[in-house]
Amino acid sequence: MIEITTAVAFLVSSLYGAADVAIAQEVNDSLNTQSQTAIVNPVTLEDYVQEYFRETPILAKVAKCESRYRQFGLDGQVLRGEVNSADVGLMQINEHYHDDEAIEMGLDLKTVDGNLAYAKHLYESEGTKPWNASKKCWNR
Repeated sequence: MIEITTAVAFLVSSLYGAADVAIAQEVNDSLNTQSQTAIVNPVTLEDYVQEYFRETPILAKVAKCESRYRQFGLDGQVLRGEVNSADVGLMQINEHYHDDEAIEMGLDLKTVDGNLAYAKHLYESEGTKPWNASKKCWNR
């Protein structure tokens, strides 16, 4: 919304002079006060994962291969593995092997942040080994 009104203000000022910029700014201010929850830069889950794993970009590649950057399926439920339904979320972490430890750490594998945080923990302790099944995809 802000980008649109800024562009309008620029266009108006270039066509009619700076006096009309004040009018465009009043419109912009009015829109901002009416919409207090305006989203300036929406972030996709892919963007979030890329930023989260900025220091370990291989994990972002793993997320792309394992889940195509999805935490939830079309039904709104946590994404489950196609081969093994115990694999959950963005990083397809296996609940059978990792859920107890995740819970002890205060993490919920069924949430985006819990899934990513546990993946970071796994990577720090085991490297990429937990995701070797999809290595052909992310090791290019």
